Amino acid sequence: MSKYKILVAFTGSIACYKGCSLVSKLVQNNCEVKTICTKSALNFIGLSTLQGLTNNPVYTDMFEDRIDKTNLEHIELTKWYDLAIVCPASANIINKFAAGIADDLLSTTFLAQDFSKPFLIAPAMNKNMYEHPATQNSFKTLTSWGVTILNSEVGYQACGDIGPGRLLEPDKIFQIIIDRLKDLHV
Repeated sequence: MSKYKILVAFTGSIACYKGCSLVSKLVQNNCEVKTICTKSALNFIGLSTLQGLTNNPVYTDMFEDRIDKTNLEHIELTKWYDLAIVCPASANIINKFAAGIADDLLSTTFLAQDFSKPFLIAPAMNKNMYEHPATQNSFKTLTSWGVTILNSEVGYQACGDIGPGRLLEPDKIFQIIIDRLKDLHV
């Protein structure tokens, strides 16, 4: 496999551990991976884990003081990647994207992208949040813009509920990513 450049964004969800498994699989298959974490994602996953898996810094804040930062990461990252995926994608970020809200690094990066490259969203949330009309409308809006919404699985959720909104397994997401990149001949 050629060396694809993949941006993986993490949002606040217990499913972050599955996102780490996806990142590991991508790296093991010769992909260069960079990651963005929202502040709420950092409640579920540590920076050291993602730095160790990717051998790259983790992007968390547009205005963080760091020598190698230009405060234009949202632009630079959209130019860098071959494919971007939000995994796991919370109801919060999905609805922010659809509303055009850009108040953090991830939502600003989303707004800066031109849709010439694949942008995938892998939802992970409680069934009621998944089925809420706002979220369903956001899925429709984002799909109309060219975003690929991955189907969630129906199953047991961390809160004890059973229903849609469960994050796809990392192996399935990995295969979707690879198939998408092959289709584009990147």
